[in-house]
Amino acid sequence: MASSGSPAPTVGFDLDMTLIDSRPGIHATYTALAERTGVHIDADLAVTRLGPPLAEELAHWFPAERIADVAGLYRELYPSYAIIPTLAMAGAREAVEAVHAAGGRVVVVTAKWEPNAKLHLEHLGIDADAVVGDLWAEQKAAALREHGAGVYVGDHVGDVRGARAAGALAVSVATGPCGAEDLAGAGADVVLPDLTAFPDWLTGHLAQR
Repeated sequence: MASSGSPAPTVGFDLDMTLIDSRPGIHATYTALAERTGVHIDADLAVTRLGPPLAEELAHWFPAERIADVAGLYRELYPSYAIIPTLAMAGAREAVEAVHAAGGRVVVVTAKWEPNAKLHLEHLGIDADAVVGDLWAEQKAAALREHGAGVYVGDHVGDVRGARAAGALAVSVATGPCGAEDLAGAGADVVLPDLTAFPDWLTGHLAQR
C-alpha cells in the first residue's frame, strides 16, 4: 500500500500494444473494411504501425475526402470484428491491480475511439477508473493533467511525448512498434521489456517518494 506520507498514485496507461494486443482484431476489421469498400488495405502492414490516430492509417489507402466517412464505417464494424479476437498483454491485469493495491487510480488514455476502448476493457476484465479516447501524442497531456497522473505507461514514442508534455514520468514498454532504443531516445524515463516488470518497478518507485 502507499505510505501515509505519500498521496496514492494515479497512473495512466495507453491501450493498444500496452494493455491489449489488438492486432488480430484490428486486422479482422481492416479486412472487413476492405471487403465493404472494395479498396485494397494491407492489413498485415497496418497492424505493424498501431498507435497513431485511425485517420493517419486510412490516409494510406483512401483519398482525403473519404477518410471521415470510412473512419465512421470502421468504427461501426469494429465491435463485431475486433473485440473478441483481442487479448490482454502479458502482465496487463497485474499492472492495473498493482496500482489499485497501492491505493491508486488507473486512467486509460488512448487514440482509440473511446466507446471501442471501453468495450475492450470490459471484455477483458481490465478495471480502469477512467477512460479517455481520441487523444494522440501531446494531446494526451490534457487528460493526464486533468486526472493528476504522475506516471504514463505506453509503447510508442508518441506516448513518451504525451507523458513529457503532461509533466508525468514516461514509462515505456517495448511491446509495440517502437523498440527499446527508440523509446529511450525519445526521452522515456524508464523502459521495461513488458508489463510483467511493472509491479516491481512501481513498488520501487513508490518507495522512493
